[in-house]
Amino acid sequence: MFLKHIFTTTLTLFSIATYAADLTGIAARSEIYSIPTLTITDKQFLLGDKNGKEVLVGGILRFPPKPVSEKIPVIFLVHGSSGIGANVDFWSNHFLSEGYATFSLDGFTGRGLTVVGPNQGLLGRLNLILDSYRAMEILGKHPRLDANKFVMMGFSRGGQAALFSSIQRFNDTWNNSGTQFAAHIPFYADCGTSYIDDEKTTGKLVQLHHGKADDYNPLDSCRPYVAKLKAANQQVELNEYDFGPHAFDSPLGARPPTVSKGAQTVRDCRIIEKTKGLLVNAETNQEFKYSDACVQIGPHTGIDEEATQKAAQRIDATLLQLFK
Repeated sequence: MFLKHIFTTTLTLFSIATYAADLTGIAARSEIYSIPTLTITDKQFLLGDKNGKEVLVGGILRFPPKPVSEKIPVIFLVHGSSGIGANVDFWSNHFLSEGYATFSLDGFTGRGLTVVGPNQGLLGRLNLILDSYRAMEILGKHPRLDANKFVMMGFSRGGQAALFSSIQRFNDTWNNSGTQFAAHIPFYADCGTSYIDDEKTTGKLVQLHHGKADDYNPLDSCRPYVAKLKAANQQVELNEYDFGPHAFDSPLGARPPTVSKGAQTVRDCRIIEKTKGLLVNAETNQEFKYSDACVQIGPHTGIDEEATQKAAQRIDATLLQLFK
């Protein structure tokens, strides 16, 4: 009986210790926010037209159990065309374990949307940039957060937002927060749209992560834009992964990659802002629409644990350097 008691006590202590170790990926506190923003077309965004539909979007701010400093850096996590998914939770838990707070933006629910993959025209693709700027206005006043250490990280549609939120023109027009993102980390973003003055960024680091197997937003669409930014002496870095299908960082991703049924991809489109506010299909020289022949259906998504691990290591090193 005595030995059984010792064994049971030892096992219990071991379980508690193991459980406590696992708490590093759990939030010490969570706060839910409503963010006043607008629903606007891409044309309105590009023209600075603020006559959109007023709407409240949501977001979850999570605090780490062991903050890295008194005022904590925040990693904004911006979802893709299917809304907040497993990859957002994965990265939130990862950054919490590193001592950073996270803010997971939900740009869909408040607009009555769940997914837009099968119909990307349901929401202008630049709305998530505006939502992030508006969230930064609110979180920048939080007494526990360091407004100079906000990082925007996004995935697919959210990756496009993370990428182009770095453009100085967009900050000048829409960012009223009094601060700027300290870095932009797009994952498998669509880089195939060219905007007027898109080579002029805020000067903050833009660090892209993209896999060679991505047929949703192909890597080849990002290489020319990265080269354009480098030629303009902007801080930009492209991390390429040998496999890395679309959404490769989702812990629920398929292996091998599977077709995202009905999802639209503009992988064969070249979209250009010809004059301010006018996005044209370069092939037809007409205003771009999701009914254009270049829009394809049924790209693939899948998991790549090795690419995810390498990306996490690279980002962790970047944040340590950025926040040292």
